[in-house]
Amino acid sequence: MNVDEILETVNHFRCIDLMIDQAKRPLTETMIKQFHYLLKGGTSDSRKDWFAVGNYKKLANEVGGRETAAPKEVPKKMKELISDYEKLETAAFDELLDFHYRFESIHPFQDGNGRVGRLILFKECLRNGIVPFIIEDDMKMYYYRGLQEWRNEKGYLRDTCLAAQDRFKAYLDYFGVKY
Repeated sequence: MNVDEILETVNHFRCIDLMIDQAKRPLTETMIKQFHYLLKGGTSDSRKDWFAVGNYKKLANEVGGRETAAPKEVPKKMKELISDYEKLETAAFDELLDFHYRFESIHPFQDGNGRVGRLILFKECLRNGIVPFIIEDDMKMYYYRGLQEWRNEKGYLRDTCLAAQDRFKAYLDYFGVKY
């Protein structure tokens, strides 16, 4: 294990603390950038001028072989995404998944998009009174397939996330946490 992996693990827990503290607040671009800054801060990436920790990507990237938004398009696309999302009084499960899909398709940061996106998803579940979930390693391939197929078949991602939610509910039940 290298130092960056350790730092990012520690940083991830800092992000979770912040995300829980801000769970009931409306989602903003500033908050999203703050999650990224906390996640990637102090890593070797943070010392690279082109990396832009806490800011949108400067170089093109891809996810799963798919093109993502060009760096110059990211600010506009993120503003549109947040604006569309703000119009919802409360977000239902599929609306959260759609937001997540759109976020991952934009892929606004150089790296860490998946982790930031899943943190946002967890936060927004809490904000909207939905039991959150964690995509564990044995479900990652199903999760990636769900994102890949979201436009054609929403059931893949929905079913994977609902299965992850069932697991999370089992943990909550075990510890006697009401939901």
